[in-house]
Amino acid sequence: MDKIYLNQLSFYGYHGVFPEETKLGQRFIVDLILELDLSGAAKQDDLNASIDYGDIHKRVQEIVEGEPYKLVEAVAQQISDCLLEAYSHLQTCTVKVIKPDPPIPGHYHSVAIELRRDRSGI
Repeated sequence: MDKIYLNQLSFYGYHGVFPEETKLGQRFIVDLILELDLSGAAKQDDLNASIDYGDIHKRVQEIVEGEPYKLVEAVAQQISDCLLEAYSHLQTCTVKVIKPDPPIPGHYHSVAIELRRDRSGI
């Protein structure tokens, strides 16, 4: 299966279990791996046989900057559901949501979750 990678999409959202997260907000980074057959797009040089990266960015932005969720797991699930529903030729979607500055004790570069969903889940 062919893959499209969208790396380090950066947004500001209000997700979290702590009150300061939903009040002050924080940065979220999203990485995507989209698996689909790109042979038609490559042979025909046709965007309609691929996926529009700008549209993906817009859809992810609306989720991350939209309704707050307590868990980044829920954010990632919403992203994968949205993309699999929007693109019938998308077979598998891997979503990684990164919190660069988690409000938890200790020193972290970041915390992240990653989930992989496929068409059979819709």
